Order: sequence, then C-alpha cells, then structure tokens
Amino acid sequence: MQKYKLNAIAVRKTYGDVTALKSASINLKAGEFLTLLGPSGSGKTTLLMAIAGLNSPDSGEIWIDGELATYLPPFKRDLGMVFQNYALFPHMTVFDNIAFPLRMRKNKASVIKEEVMKVLNVVELSHVANRYPKELSGGQQQRIALARCFVYKPSIILMDEPLGALDKKLRDTLQREIKKLHENLGITVLYVTHDQEEAMVMSDRICVMNDGEIDQIGTPAELYFNPSTIFSADFLGESNLFSGKILSSNKQEVEVAGPAGMVIKGMSKVPVNVGDDVKFMVRPESVVINALETEENVTHGTLTEVIVSGQITKLFTELVDGTEMMSTRLTRTSEHTLPVGAKVSLSWRASNTIILIS
Repeated sequence: MQKYKLNAIAVRKTYGDVTALKSASINLKAGEFLTLLGPSGSGKTTLLMAIAGLNSPDSGEIWIDGELATYLPPFKRDLGMVFQNYALFPHMTVFDNIAFPLRMRKNKASVIKEEVMKVLNVVELSHVANRYPKELSGGQQQRIALARCFVYKPSIILMDEPLGALDKKLRDTLQREIKKLHENLGITVLYVTHDQEEAMVMSDRICVMNDGEIDQIGTPAELYFNPSTIFSADFLGESNLFSGKILSSNKQEVEVAGPAGMVIKGMSKVPVNVGDDVKFMVRPESVVINALETEENVTHGTLTEVIVSGQITKLFTELVDGTEMMSTRLTRTSEHTLPVGAKVSLSWRASNTIILIS
C-alpha cells in the first residue's frame, strides 16, 4: 500500500435498511487539503465520522499514517476535529481552551504557554487570550476552535462544516484564513461542506459524493472544466446541460444533435459511437452573446431575463424550441445592458463543450 496520511478503503456503513456509505475509498496526502463535497445525505459526514472513529463501518479499512485504525478509539488516532458549533468550553478563558489538549497530554507549563501564544499569534487573536468565549464574535470563536485544534499538531485535522453557521462575509474571510493557515503550517486537512464555492476556494482536491458513493475526485480546475460525470457537471458550479445524440466522432472531436436544431461541436474524453445518447455541458461564462467573431458553435434566441448578482450578470435566453440557455458576464453599467426581449446570438468554442455519457 502506498504511504499516505490517510487511506480509506471500500468503507461501507448502514443504519438499518439505509445504506449511508457504499464502498467509499479516498487517499489523503501529507499536507493536502481534501474536501468532501456533496448534497445532504450524500455520505460525506458519515465517511468523516468513520475516519474519526465516531462510528464503526460495517466493512472496509481505515489506515492513518500507515497503521490500521479501522476500529481504534478516537483518542488513539491522533486526529483533530473542528465542528460547526465551535465546542469551546464556556467556563474557560481563550488561553485555557487552547491549552486544554496540551494539558491533557501532560506538557510542561512553559511549553503550554509558548505553544498557545504561538498559535494565538497565527490566528491573530493574542489580544483576547484572557477573555471568555461569550465575549467573542462568532468568527473569533471559530478561530479559537481552529487554534485549539492546531496547537497539539495532530496528524490530520478533520473539519465538519465549520463555517456553516456564519454569515457570508465572515465565511468568505475565514475561508481565506483557513487556507492561509493550511499553507503556512503545512497541516493535512479533510474538510466537509455542501458549499461548492467554499470547496473550490479552499481545496487542493475535491471529492464529490452522491448517494453514499464517490462520484469523482480531482482538483477544483479538473472538476470544473473537465467533469467526468453528469452529477459532478451539474452539481459543481452552474452549467448549461443538455441531452443530445452523437452525429459523428473523430477521436475526441464529436458532433452532437442538440435542442433547437443545434449541431454542436464538442470534445469527448471517452469513446462514443454515432447514435449514442449523451449529455453535453457548456459553462455559462463560455457562452458569448452577440460575438463579433463566429465561434464553432452558434445558436439564436430571445433574451428573457437579466439578473445582476453583484459583479456577475446572468443572462437567460430562450431558444426557438423553448430550451433555456444561460450566459454570464461581468456586470456593466445599465446603458450597456441588453433589453429583455432582444433577439440575440449565443456562441462558444468546441473546446468548451464537454460530452458526458448518459
């Protein structure tokens, strides 16, 4: 077996008649930030809890630092955990909360003071060392929970939706802080979230889960630009996803009959045959409205809706058969916005059309 920080091999977990996890396998490298991403009920927290030793799998193996740990108690796994609810001791000061795991390990007082202040400086909260959790903001409490986990240098840190209870602005700030801490300290992190943007921002690799199974694992760029499954294409980010039929195939280059009479040129990573039913995906940012230069793929329709969502504007176009297609662009001033009802052309490159097997 290759040496990883963590190997989870064919882990299965059931609760009565419900199969929460179906033979899931992941490998976590030293210093890596790997995120388990999926909707509610996909099995991501069940897998995390099995790795933490907080539930026992029905079958499979869990290896930590090359040692079999499938049925080891949690305190023997050398893991740190950060939860959504912070789990700070309300009767202890910030200093004592962070010092707690070091005292449990019987470190000397001088070592404890040095390590606690060091990690407080890292999370930029040394000035609140003598305060109690109730005197801190939610963001500060979460940083203290992170500091308490970092201070004893566990082999792997497990995080279960740690930012889920925070408002968006604070969540965005803490995403960057956790990423910075990960890079500066070289820690190994297994992270759970259902937030696609959070996973994209923070992760070295993302493990997309669906219905108790691992759908696809890859870097954020791989999953976003080259998804290998329909679920990953649809779940991660926004996409135009249509049904089609293969008209011709020449190695990776294919032509597909799509909606509204379109004949689409695209790329397929897997072999396909003429007549095969497929799905094809185009990311909205790849679709250009009223381009001066003609791309390989062009269709026409009527602009039905324009939504300004901050720096990005979403434009929805209805094609001749009623199919809806979305494009996005950087938000412009109102005088440069197309009016609803305008007849528009939509175009995109063949390289931006990803073919997926139905």
